[in-house]
Amino acid sequence: MRTRREQPIQIKTPAELAKMREAGLVVSRTLDAVSAAVEPGITTAELDAIAERAIRDAGAVPSFKGYHDYPATICTSVNDQIVHGIPSPAARLAAGDVISIDCGAIVDGWHGDAARTVAVGPVSEEHARLLEACERALWHGLAMARPGQRLTDISNAVEMSARASGNYGIVREYVGHGIGTEMHMDPPVPNYGRAGRGPVLVEGMALAIEPMLVLGRPPTVLLDDGWTVVSEDGGWSAHFEHTVAITAAGPWVLTAEDGGDSGFERLRAETAPAADPQQVSAGASSTS
Repeated sequence: MRTRREQPIQIKTPAELAKMREAGLVVSRTLDAVSAAVEPGITTAELDAIAERAIRDAGAVPSFKGYHDYPATICTSVNDQIVHGIPSPAARLAAGDVISIDCGAIVDGWHGDAARTVAVGPVSEEHARLLEACERALWHGLAMARPGQRLTDISNAVEMSARASGNYGIVREYVGHGIGTEMHMDPPVPNYGRAGRGPVLVEGMALAIEPMLVLGRPPTVLLDDGWTVVSEDGGWSAHFEHTVAITAAGPWVLTAEDGGDSGFERLRAETAPAADPQQVSAGASSTS
């Protein structure tokens, strides 16, 4: 979504973060419901109706609907559409597509915002790897959302992970953002750049981190509808996002059902150094 003019970084109290957690869980469960409905033949307008019903049934309000006159509850971006795709009864999913679903909800004035890219049935190995690389880059960024880190430590972690995964284009025109009593607040959170720059992260900050990767070059084009962003060269894309709070105990992923525990556990497993086979062998011999 679009960002607003520069403003002070909002620091939340524990009670305010608890409200954001409520909004985050509404977003998480809505994304689960929409993702479960993704199948060949369904329209993006039908997915939007599922999302709005889930948000309102939870007693929350869709963040996106009416935001700068945006006409829908979620963004549905298919294949080479990177972000902000408008749901439509004419947009019918086909087997092998990928769809990025971006969702926001408000509870008592506090926002949650998250996105995920979902495969429509089996997809090519190339597209499956793209989705995996983008989600992995997100979790590398989330892991840096700790007190005492600099903002661009997140940016650098996202970029280094994406580059380690393959030759993906990292979208630069659209970035993450602060979040709280408004959906888009300062600071902007780029998905690239040197570490050690920008504001120091402190307890009570909340950020929406959202890498967008494309197969091919990263330049984008805004379509005539004024919202839908596509890759300039037609390369397919992936978009993953979570809202995270900076706490003394570390990053608290407000839009993950378990607060981020399973995502960070996967990340630790991926990055743990491999055991030395000779040491493993020697250890096994000594206990036999």
